[in-house]
Amino acid sequence: MRLDFISLFPEMLKPALSVGVVGRAVDKGAIESHYWNPRDYTSNKHRTVDDRPFGGGPGMLMLPQPLDDCIVEMQQQQQAAGVEQSPIIYLSPQGRRLDQALVKELSALPAITLLCGRYEGVDERLLEKHVSIEVSIGDYVLSGGELPALVVADAVARQLPGILGHEDSAEQDSFANGLLDCPHYTRPAEWQGREVPPVLLSGDHAAIAEWRQAQSIKRTNERRPDLLSTDNPSKPRSSGSE
Repeated sequence: MRLDFISLFPEMLKPALSVGVVGRAVDKGAIESHYWNPRDYTSNKHRTVDDRPFGGGPGMLMLPQPLDDCIVEMQQQQQAAGVEQSPIIYLSPQGRRLDQALVKELSALPAITLLCGRYEGVDERLLEKHVSIEVSIGDYVLSGGELPALVVADAVARQLPGILGHEDSAEQDSFANGLLDCPHYTRPAEWQGREVPPVLLSGDHAAIAEWRQAQSIKRTNERRPDLLSTDNPSKPRSSGSE
């Protein structure tokens, strides 16, 4: 999978993409990362990428022209490399909330481009021309799109074949089946007076699976009841977009 990042601060991104799950995916060739800095496409000595918004107000907006030139060259490079033109994802608090269903959609694509805004955002005309989808990682505001882009990259990397230590790991994550994950325990069986639930030591895999499902439903009901169907509390909601 090819990941293209458009960012004023690629130095924030590169270290995070060299470690952990994403780093493993890069090392195995499952992810190929490319970085594009809009400052490299400016036309003045100050490498200006922002200006004041029309109509007044606080903050600055990213200029459309440097971003447009950057995206055009990126797309030309993708085409030369034989890569299908990737959808451009703008990381924005106004976007579709990132969930496991969307992660799976993105992980099935051959390439995605993550556009990291800064300041008060990006000129709307640039978004209208190039952006396929806006994605939010939550109802709060960050200083830029780099951290959300890394969240997307990490979540997507977990879905790629052969990247996790066990092939079933991704399928047993929270939200993989619309529910939160069950509690997990490791050695020792007794720790500071707290014991592992006996069923997990029984060797009865059917009973263990039943216990885990029940715990998953219980935890979801306690912590995220919004994920449960109103007509059947043991049935997860559809994880598709609303």
